[in-house]
Amino acid sequence: MKTFLTLCLSFFLFTSCVDESNKNETKVVETSNNVSEDPLPSWNEGNTKTAIMDYVQDVTNETSENFIPEIDRIATFDNDGNLWSEQPAYFQLFFAIDRVKQLAPDYPEWKNTQPYQSILEDDLNTLMSFGEKGLLEIIMATHSGLSTEAFEKIVKDWLMVAKHPRFNKPYNELIYQPMLELLDYLRANNFKTFIVSGGGIEFMRPWVEDAYGIPKDQVVGSSIATEYDYNNGSPVIKRLPKIDFIDDKAGKPVGINRFIGRKPVFASGNSDGDLQMLQWTDSNRYKSFQLYLHHTDADREWAYDRDSHIGKLDQGLDEAREKGWTVINMKEDWKIIYPFQKSK
Repeated sequence: MKTFLTLCLSFFLFTSCVDESNKNETKVVETSNNVSEDPLPSWNEGNTKTAIMDYVQDVTNETSENFIPEIDRIATFDNDGNLWSEQPAYFQLFFAIDRVKQLAPDYPEWKNTQPYQSILEDDLNTLMSFGEKGLLEIIMATHSGLSTEAFEKIVKDWLMVAKHPRFNKPYNELIYQPMLELLDYLRANNFKTFIVSGGGIEFMRPWVEDAYGIPKDQVVGSSIATEYDYNNGSPVIKRLPKIDFIDDKAGKPVGINRFIGRKPVFASGNSDGDLQMLQWTDSNRYKSFQLYLHHTDADREWAYDRDSHIGKLDQGLDEAREKGWTVINMKEDWKIIYPFQKSK
């Protein structure tokens, strides 16, 4: 790609209770002879919520002509900007920058060597000017040679101390409460939920199970090459400075086919990078559901779409409207954004 999005994706390769004020709005949903509480309490009543629930109830009803067997109930979700925030930069980019700063004492020459100098001086504009080559150089210098176990520990340790620049919260607390409820709702109806993201697979695996309830073996992402090392009787998998797979745009259907082996019936994303995944899902012989998240809430989160360098939603927004896919209006459809807002 020719934008900041491409550069950050290159980086990735290496690296329910309701708010007190809304309790009275909880809707009772009747299914057959059973009565249950609203499974999506953080969603406002409206066309978006209704479309999701109508679809799930239809395809899980054995008497419906649209019934989908449990084995084929595959749901795929993009991560950045869809399950957690992605502004003002992809969170994995912040992680990589912090890694450079952490390692800098061992490499004093970085103070006067680009592109490392721009990171140490907090000059992201200059960093971006070095393009993909500069970013890959940083990754090869800081991420290769590690075992997968060592990298996982580094990610977990970072998440314990790093704070988002706007909200001053750990990055893994900036996950979307309404999407957590949607994941739970789908799993309660025997859908198998997967993450299919342009982010690094080994950056996501250490924390997604606790955050989303999605096991690490149900994560598809971009990756670098690895190799087995017997390591004198203590075997390890080592990360190499070599691209293995890019899970973005057309790579997403390829990754789904390679790692999941079944075409999704439900797919959710927020950018043009997810368009091919939604198109692939739309081609399923079963009744399918395509869901786009449109960031429209500048006060509680961010508002961006067609002109954004991160999470650009342009062609996807047009195709969603043309094909009648469901589009979440964050400002109008969600009562709250993050789980920590429930206590307010």
